[in-house]
This record gives sequence, C-alpha cells and structure tokens, in this order.
Amino acid sequence: MLGFLLRLLPFWVREPLLIAIGSVLGVRIMYLAVRDHDRVAAGLGVVFLVFTAIRVHAVIRALRARRNPSPTASADGAAVDAAPQPQAQAQAQPQAQAVTGSRPRPDTPEKEHNAWGQAVAAVAVFGALGAALWVAPRFMPSDDNAPQPASCSGGTHEELPKAYKDTPRPVTGEELCKALNRPDLAELLGTPEETATTASSTNNTAPLTDGKVAQPEAEVTFDTYTVNVSATYNELSTDQYVKLMKFGDEKDVKTLTVLGRPAVLSSDHTMKLEINLGSGGSGGPVGEGPLARTLSVALDRKDRGGYCDITVWSTSGALPNDSALLNIAEKVLPRIPERPVR
Repeated sequence: MLGFLLRLLPFWVREPLLIAIGSVLGVRIMYLAVRDHDRVAAGLGVVFLVFTAIRVHAVIRALRARRNPSPTASADGAAVDAAPQPQAQAQAQPQAQAVTGSRPRPDTPEKEHNAWGQAVAAVAVFGALGAALWVAPRFMPSDDNAPQPASCSGGTHEELPKAYKDTPRPVTGEELCKALNRPDLAELLGTPEETATTASSTNNTAPLTDGKVAQPEAEVTFDTYTVNVSATYNELSTDQYVKLMKFGDEKDVKTLTVLGRPAVLSSDHTMKLEINLGSGGSGGPVGEGPLARTLSVALDRKDRGGYCDITVWSTSGALPNDSALLNIAEKVLPRIPERPVR
C-alpha cells in the first residue's frame, strides 16, 4: 500500500522524499550498529545507504535530462515545414542562428556543474538531518526501556542511634551509599557493561557492643558482584585487627598501605541463610556462603582506632582482582572524614 502511494507522487516529490528517508535511516542504523557492535544492523544500514545512493544517481540523471532536452522533436518539426516554405526558411535562418547562438550548448560544463551542485546540496542537507538524529540521543532523554541504575534512598532521615551522637564526625549510612554508588563503580569492578540493581544503607551499631559503637553500612549490588562498605568507630587499631585475624578463619592476609593509612587484605566466607516460605515459615540452618574479599583501612593516618571495610563477593564465588578493591578504596575513603584526635 505504501509503495502504491509513493508511485502516485510526482517524481520531484517522491525521489527527494526517498533520499531523505534513506539517508536518515541509514546514518542512524549505522551509528547504532557501531555503538552496539551489531553486524546485522550494519548490513541493514549499508542497504539503506546504497538505496539512497541509487536514488541520488537517478535524480542527477533527471536533472541532466531536464537541463539538456533532446533536439529530436524540434528537428522533426522543422523538416515538415521546410518543403512548402523554402524562402521563409532562408530568411529566418540568420535570426534562428542568432537565437541559437545566444543559447548555451547542450554539453555546456556550467549546466552540468549546476546539476551536480544541486544534487550535492540535497545530499548535504539530508546528511545534516542524519547527523542531527545521530547526536540528538546524547542531549535528549532516552525513551527506551533500558534499566536505570539504582540510587540511594533519599527519603526521610531516621533518628540516629545514640552511638552516633557520642562519636566525633561519624559518617552515616546514606553518606556511605552516595560515596560507594559511583557511576564508574562497575568499571572499577571490571564489569563496565553492568548497572547497579540495588543500593541500600543502614545506620547500625557494631554487634556485641551493646549499641555503643557506631557502624554505618552501605551496599550496592550488580549482576556479577556485590560491594559492601562499612565504617566501625571502635578503639581497635589495624595492627590489633591483624592479630585477631590470625586467630580467625581469614585467608590470604596481606598488609599494605592505602592513601597513607595502614590497611590489610583478607578473605573469608559469607554466611548463607535459607528461609522456607512454605507451611510454618521455618528457616534452614546457617551455612557457609561464597568467599568474600575484604580490604580494611584505618580511619586515620595515625591509626588511632577504627577502620573501614570494603568487601566484594559474588554468588558464583568469583572475585575481582585486589586492584579493584584498592581502586574503590581510593574513591570512597576521601568521602569519609578522618577520625579526629580525641
């Protein structure tokens, strides 16, 4: 039906319309093919561009034919009138030659140049339209259904526990979440194509401290990895923390320095808790979850107590390189105020 309607249009309306559609679609599809590395889309874009080139060639030929009409018809008419009026033809010949001399010859380069110029100008206009459609998605909101990265909760602030009021300059869970949920976090983890699915934070207190030690926490989840950041405002130095690790199940313990602060890398298994939502709602025993890698960094350069834990794990058990934890620490730690002198 659409093809039938296009054939009803005049040539000088139909062809520019086809050139406009072909150039815009071809440029747009080629852009998407290059961005998404899609060979099928690239082939489709080439088809549209070749179609457009054929239509441009047809318009150029029509322009040449229109500016250089064939002299056959006029020559035939002159031959019919030549027999009965030889004398009139002889008298009119000088005037005809004068008129003919004032007209451009059919193969005049100037006319051919004009035809090519108009065709090139038309292609340039449609190319500009295609470029505008190419650049527009960068400056206009997208209408696609691509998942948007999760954001930290910006709701009403809950009242902080008393431990936060007794701690000088503590960071809150919401501040930790904003520091952790960076646009480049997936790239730091080595999975730049992923987007955060969840982002959450809490203003907890450390366990076994009777609510006297502030321990804010934030967590960001991707399809591959989960990253957790917490700050513990106790009196434990990094050196004491390392000694405690030797009595625990931590593996691959490695001491180092991060941003001038004492730090330690360690590995330990997460806990796995199964909850049965069937009859009775009973839960299974707590088991051993996948291995997690943790970077613990002192809250200040003097290591006067307290530390920040950056932990990464995945349900598959795979872990990123330690360099990923170090890169995350270098981005997050400057957002956490150093512990002041007490």
